[in-house]
Order: sequence, then structure tokens, then C-alpha cells
Amino acid sequence: MEFESADPSVVRSIKQRVLLNAWLRALRKPNRLPALADFKPEGLAEDLADMMAFDVVGTGETTRFFITQEGSRLAAAYGNEHIDPAQRINRYLDVSIDPVRYARVLPCYLACTTRKRPTYSIARVRDLDGKDVSFERLLLPFGSSDAVENIIGSYKAISIEGGFKVENLMGLRADTKPVRLLNAVVDREFACRPADVRISDDVVEAD
Repeated sequence: MEFESADPSVVRSIKQRVLLNAWLRALRKPNRLPALADFKPEGLAEDLADMMAFDVVGTGETTRFFITQEGSRLAAAYGNEHIDPAQRINRYLDVSIDPVRYARVLPCYLACTTRKRPTYSIARVRDLDGKDVSFERLLLPFGSSDAVENIIGSYKAISIEGGFKVENLMGLRADTKPVRLLNAVVDREFACRPADVRISDDVVEAD
């Protein structure tokens, strides 16, 4: 799977741009990774339902992603809302979803760890009523040295057709196989940006 190089404006959701801005502010040296302790986005509590957090275990293609937080709306999108919230965490991503879906998402996580920069992807799926929905994934890497140790993920489902059903949105039904619209690594136009300078939020969120 190919990932294009992009600047921060590639991210469409205002809420995800807020998270990306916070990551940029925490990036105190252009060639290093920000520390998770320095990540302080505004309004984080409001977005937790659409977010996940991972500890990164291992390196290279054998890297695994240990879930430490999973939002309720995200659990519904993957059909995991029936699982007790305490059992959705403290397990690896590759055992929490089936092999087919894991194979679809793994390149995004590996690109984040190998490039050491945020990755952003958009896939088109259909809900239970057949409405087109864009599923947008933003992954933010963190570490104390040159290796990614943690990933914070934000996942937004948006439809220009209005309200839609989030239940099992990313399931395995034959009519909902995701169609990739964009795969990007956010690695341009911020290398020389001071840590206290914010990028603009002049984008329109469709949801």
C-alpha cells in the first residue's frame, strides 16, 4: 500500500486537526518524536468515544499494537459494542479484530511506526441502509527516543447524505468492503515550525 507525502491541511475533520495541532506543538525537535506526556489537545474528553490508544511492541513488520483505550463509538463501528468495556482493552489489535480487517488496517499502523510521522487515511464504506460513509483515520506517533512507543488514533465517520448507522460500519459484509480513497503520511511543511506556532483550522467538517 502506497502512502503519499502530505502537509497538515490534508486532514479534513476540524476535531482531528485539533489533535494534529497538539501533536505538532509537542514536537519540540523536528527530527524526534513528541513525548506522550506533552500531548495536551483541547477538548480531549469529548473525542474519546472516537479514539484508541496503543502501546507499540516490537519493531518492523512483526510490530504489534497493544490496546490501552477504545472509544465506545469506535467499538460500535467494529461490532464490538457487545464486549464489556474492560475486556476491549489490554489486548493486541491483531486478536481484537478478525484477520481480514487486520490486514486492511495494518499498513496504516506500520507506516506510522516506520515513518515516525502521523498517518491519515480515508476509506469509503456503506452503512446498513446503503449510505456512503467516509471513515477517516488519523494515527499520531509518540516516543521518548527514535522509536515509536505509543500511538493515539482518532477515527471519524462522516456522510454527506446525513445521518447514518454506525453499527458494524467496518464489518465484513460483502457490500461494505472499504474502498481506499487516500493514504497519506503528514511529513511536509512543519519541519521548521516553532513548537508554539499553530497551523490554521480553516477547514470545514462534514459531520
